[in-house]
Amino acid sequence: MTGSTTAGTRLWTPDGFREDEWTHAESAEALAGNGRFVLPLQVFLGLDEDVRKSAKERLGVLLQPGDELDKITGLLDQLSLVALAFPAFNDGRSFSKGELLRARYHFKGAVRATGQVLVDQLPHMLRLGFDEFEVSNPVLLKRLEEGKTGGLPVYYQPAVEAEPKGPKYSWRRKRPG
Repeated sequence: MTGSTTAGTRLWTPDGFREDEWTHAESAEALAGNGRFVLPLQVFLGLDEDVRKSAKERLGVLLQPGDELDKITGLLDQLSLVALAFPAFNDGRSFSKGELLRARYHFKGAVRATGQVLVDQLPHMLRLGFDEFEVSNPVLLKRLEEGKTGGLPVYYQPAVEAEPKGPKYSWRRKRPG
């Protein structure tokens, strides 16, 4: 099976929809085959360091909201993708992890949102540095097919996304575009 997305789920990036090259796997045995695999945190941590380094280009990890980001921060050079789970719309811990991966740890690989990726959350996820989204929400799928990412033109919090040129208000920022 190619791709990690389930029926009704599509992979979206800021460049549009694309085929998913990654497969979610439950065990390290998946690495014996060809392909790119997203492993649960404990499986990834259980891999031999040489295996992690040699498989870097085809190795990703899935963090659940309760998983500690500190467990992988020293291993980010051995990953091409970090998938952050959003199992429920009211659990925002993965937002913080995405922002920390980009701003504090300068992770250059893909940061993917999985699970409950919703219309109202997408613009904020983009500003925090997420660049891949497993989307199953029908309303969001329709809007993305129409080229609409939504969001408000003014926001208060700084983010990973560079600030636009213009008036300097510490309390108000205008969304680019």
